Amino acid sequence: MDSLTQAVLGASIQGALLGRWQGRRALLYGAMLGTLPDLDVIIDYGDAVADMTYHRGFSHSLLILSLLAVAITLLARWLRPNPAYSTRRLFFAVWLALITHPLLDAFTSYGTQLFWPLQTPPIAWSSIFIIDPLYTVPLLVAVVVGLVRGLRDKPQWLAITALCLSSVYLASTLAGKWMAEQRVQDVLVERGIQADTLFSTPTPFNSLLWRVTVIDGADYHEALVGWFDDQPPRLERLPRGSELAEVLRDSPQHQRLQWFTHDVLRYDQIGDELIVTDLRLGMTGFHPFRFVMAERHDGRWQASPWVERLPFSRGSPEHMLVLWQRIWDPHQPVQLLAWAKALQDKP
Repeated sequence: MDSLTQAVLGASIQGALLGRWQGRRALLYGAMLGTLPDLDVIIDYGDAVADMTYHRGFSHSLLILSLLAVAITLLARWLRPNPAYSTRRLFFAVWLALITHPLLDAFTSYGTQLFWPLQTPPIAWSSIFIIDPLYTVPLLVAVVVGLVRGLRDKPQWLAITALCLSSVYLASTLAGKWMAEQRVQDVLVERGIQADTLFSTPTPFNSLLWRVTVIDGADYHEALVGWFDDQPPRLERLPRGSELAEVLRDSPQHQRLQWFTHDVLRYDQIGDELIVTDLRLGMTGFHPFRFVMAERHDGRWQASPWVERLPFSRGSPEHMLVLWQRIWDPHQPVQLLAWAKALQDKP
């Protein structure tokens, strides 16, 4: 999730558990702990694929963060002992502020390596967009009110209520994901399509309209599914270009990208460059992670030893307006095929 959300989540947890004794400082401590795991973004891992796939690695490990919580608790007790609250309460507050960061990240579509150092594929439950005001606003209100009125010697019902509301909303997004996938599955069965992979994610800034991607051999399908739809989803077939993946069979970057994304990838030849796109993130035609993985010289492809990430567009306000209208009106046309053509243009 975005840094503001992680900060107010950590602040709300620390405020709820220790605000009575630490006052406004609890909000500051919690916000710092809540954003701490994302400091790994300052590490240069070598190239664009490495930077993407090693982010949310060791810094988001449940094991590493639990050990860090123990260390921070012991250090805090040594530097600033406070008999007013127990070491157990302090550890629980620190641990929750840290551990909820990767757990919340795992609900997005990026991919979070919760069980690092085990080499299990990253977890992407993909039920909430990276920025979702309905999740963030209750926590933000609780933090702002806490900063204004103070926390010391007061019950923290507002912070607790905000945490409960956000958690209930987060759970509701799983229901939306199940709804979208089930409706697409019904269409696949009707058409006799055996999906290699099915990936669903909410469209930007909401959990009412979902984008479902179905990998089907050399092609893939895109569909939009909303809570208020009264017709079966319409699947748009798109070329995946998977035959170009053979060019990258010996590329370690490509192998790691396949592992990280569960192979939800698209391949395009644009001029003399082979572009690989992570289809999971962003919106159809507007995906933030696109890489130049190979170049053609004298008619022969050569995998790039150092991979670059291409500049990208998140779409225009007109695109967002169309999606917003589509939420409420199932008959609002969305030209997914036209949007996807942007992937064949030179960046």
